[in-house]
Amino acid sequence: MHIPDTKVALSTASVYPASTVVAFELAAKLGYDGVEVMVWNDPVSQDLDALRKLSDTHQLPILAVHAPCLLITQRVWTTDPWTKLVRARAAAEKLGASAVVVHPPFRWQRQYAREFVEGINRMAGETDVRFAVENMYPWRYKDREVLAYAPGWDVTDEEYRHFTIDLSHVATSRIDTFAMVERMGDRLAHVHLADGSGSGKDEHLIPGRGKQPCADLLEHLARTGFDGHVVLEVNTRRATSPAEREADLAEALAFTRLHLAAPSRVR
Repeated sequence: MHIPDTKVALSTASVYPASTVVAFELAAKLGYDGVEVMVWNDPVSQDLDALRKLSDTHQLPILAVHAPCLLITQRVWTTDPWTKLVRARAAAEKLGASAVVVHPPFRWQRQYAREFVEGINRMAGETDVRFAVENMYPWRYKDREVLAYAPGWDVTDEEYRHFTIDLSHVATSRIDTFAMVERMGDRLAHVHLADGSGSGKDEHLIPGRGKQPCADLLEHLARTGFDGHVVLEVNTRRATSPAEREADLAEALAFTRLHLAAPSRVR
């Protein structure tokens, strides 16, 4: 078996509503290779000194920073979306992270949306940090689809330098995972690993509990010499206790390590 050098990280979003501190503690305890910091309303996630101290204390590198571009983080790091990205880039550079994960704009962010593709590529050219734009999904109300993102939820329609693929979002979109991977090609730089049933909800299930080809994708990454990170971004809100959350995250890591291998060496 060929075991690639790909690092497996835990997104701090995976312990929500628990804190960033809890995410670092669990990632270190369970043997993750690093952490992706979701910048959100938790003050620690916004504090570079606090994050560096957590990284040093747990001997756990911060491999990626997820910019605050969710509905619930509209006022984190100011309300200006470009300022958020500038601060996310600075955070990644100072913390030693190799990627900034960013969502495409909401349609109502009209000026930002018009400038986004050109602007994100310009910013990507100013740093060694990869701006990995993440695929989203159409919002649904009853039998109607609502187009919430601009230029669009399918980021492969645009010429971004780097992509993040999120398998839960793929499931919600009800499209083919490997078709999207093929369109991303060598610009696939970052993976949010989670499962989904295709129900139309963004589920972020533990890998192996849904219908996404999580195992096949990991094996594909191992065979093709993927040089980015695999980040477990899963939903543990239904865990009835800290012990159950820990067991879920241990299962997710074991699944990933098991399948992140290839039958023979990459040629």
